[in-house]
Amino acid sequence: MWEYDSDRVDLRSDTVTQPTVGMRQAMSTAVVGDDVLGDDPTVIELQERLAQMLGKEAGLFVSSGTMSNAVAIRTHTNPGDEIITESTSHIYIYEGGGFAALSGCSVALVQGEYGVMDPISVARSIRKGDGSLSHFPNGSLVCVENTSNRGGGTCYSLEALDAIAKVAHDHDCRAHMDGARMFNAVIATDTKPARIVRDYDSVSICLSKGLGAPVGSVLVGSSEFIGEAHRWRKMFGGGMRQAGIIAAGGLYAIDHHIDRLSEDHTRAQYLAESIGSMDSFTTYLEGVHTNMVYVNCKIPAQDVVDSLFSQGVDVLSVSQESIRIVTHLHITDEDVDRTVKAFTMI
Repeated sequence: MWEYDSDRVDLRSDTVTQPTVGMRQAMSTAVVGDDVLGDDPTVIELQERLAQMLGKEAGLFVSSGTMSNAVAIRTHTNPGDEIITESTSHIYIYEGGGFAALSGCSVALVQGEYGVMDPISVARSIRKGDGSLSHFPNGSLVCVENTSNRGGGTCYSLEALDAIAKVAHDHDCRAHMDGARMFNAVIATDTKPARIVRDYDSVSICLSKGLGAPVGSVLVGSSEFIGEAHRWRKMFGGGMRQAGIIAAGGLYAIDHHIDRLSEDHTRAQYLAESIGSMDSFTTYLEGVHTNMVYVNCKIPAQDVVDSLFSQGVDVLSVSQESIRIVTHLHITDEDVDRTVKAFTMI
């Protein structure tokens, strides 16, 4: 695998990437300060760069996508409120119930198609305390995940994004985008980042997935929103000191690793087509928008994982019948061919 000292093909996630030589150099020479005191110049540059790219006023560097979403939810809501999100969203499935524990929110789940909600279903899921004799919680925040992880790396259309944001605002809700892999959507749909997130009050961008930085996310929004979010970051224990060392990895990533995401998408499509043509496996090609492939198995998924592992290929099972494959910047064409061959040996 490219720039990775391993004889294995690691397709478990795009979070397994390690800093490239150029990124390590940028990190080792980063100018730093104390971010809690607000004077780390590299952190400031990263926050301002991403805010500008996304057409927002300000940004806040945090340690992870989960913290970014948690801070956003707490900033937008009050205890007892309800958030509205898709039933397989990262916020609901993979963030430890943080919306409940940290923000005191309940959740209304929308059943989407491959992780993508439609505006009508979102509207029907927003509940308000007023007019309900105080029976209902107050739905105050709609959360969209673009791309959708459990949906298979699927992208929202601009029409759907705009309509969902309008539904949220028409119902006196804020709109938040969990854009952990939003730049995959930028490349897949050939759309400017600021246009995708235009109508969203806050956006979380993860640097440590497809972009290949070792750690960190940036939350962007209005200056007022980020000012309040900064307080919640502190309360959640997210203040970092000389964080410019890791912020430099994020800056390198957005300068060098966005356009190349198309390579990951091409390799994922090839894997989906090749594996899906085999008798023991099926893939949903129409849902392979970016760098993920979900494979349904006619034999137990863990048996598939174990067989691939014995051949030097690492993947994750997501249910008893399915596995997930994720391409990233370390995966080469040779790795893809090796993976396809490994599947033929099962």
